[in-house]
Amino acid sequence: MARRTEAQAEPSPLRRARLARNWTLEDVVEQMDRRSPDGHSGVTPSMVSSWELGRHTTSIGHRKTLCEIYRLPPETLFAHQDAGLGQRAALRLLADYRDLQQAMLATVAGARECLVVMGSRSRDVDYLRAIETALEQHPALIYYRVLYGPPHHQVLTAHLLRLLELRDPEDRSLGVKRLHLGVVEDPMAPERFFVASERQAVVPIPSLTSHEAFDSGVELGAAEARRLLDHGRQAYAASRRVETRQQVNDLPVLRMREDRP
Repeated sequence: MARRTEAQAEPSPLRRARLARNWTLEDVVEQMDRRSPDGHSGVTPSMVSSWELGRHTTSIGHRKTLCEIYRLPPETLFAHQDAGLGQRAALRLLADYRDLQQAMLATVAGARECLVVMGSRSRDVDYLRAIETALEQHPALIYYRVLYGPPHHQVLTAHLLRLLELRDPEDRSLGVKRLHLGVVEDPMAPERFFVASERQAVVPIPSLTSHEAFDSGVELGAAEARRLLDHGRQAYAASRRVETRQQVNDLPVLRMREDRP
């Protein structure tokens, strides 16, 4: 029996809810923009389509808005996205900095399709150089870096400038944008740290032995990593772009004393 394609497959509950109203993807975006405090939700028609197809996971905030729009509970609208959540997650505790660093480097080195890095505290030169090397060696690799507030260290600013030397955010020669740099400036937004590829992810956590360091972490498998990739893409969509040398140089450097990473 021939395998059913996405076009032939049963529409997801999210798509059925839209079609029941005879709405286009653009109509959904308009509805979401109306409910956004500033009139711009950051959602695009392609994002809505990917949510409906189950290619990407809808964030909690956007789920709430869609539930209000369609007047359906999340367990109905997003069942196709959450079907595998009952399975045991692949998880490994990284109890010291050496393990954490090696796992982060492995995540970067193994990325071939997409790499997302979140956070403003990076100062590990080897780790930052590994990211630069990955972009040099794999031209088709799509990279996102989302800061939460300005960089804490000058070495991160230098890294951002180096990325702009390696790639032009406006370049579409391979059909898609391959460098995405943004900063979340909302002081109420909780700071996030992780590195994720399509294969695995690492989430640094506060130290198990020190009240101020980040030298431990959790390593996650491919299924969990894909959800973090979606989180990073959506965080970028809501961020302010810092994709020119001037915009990067205009970022203040906090120079706060923070332990790795």
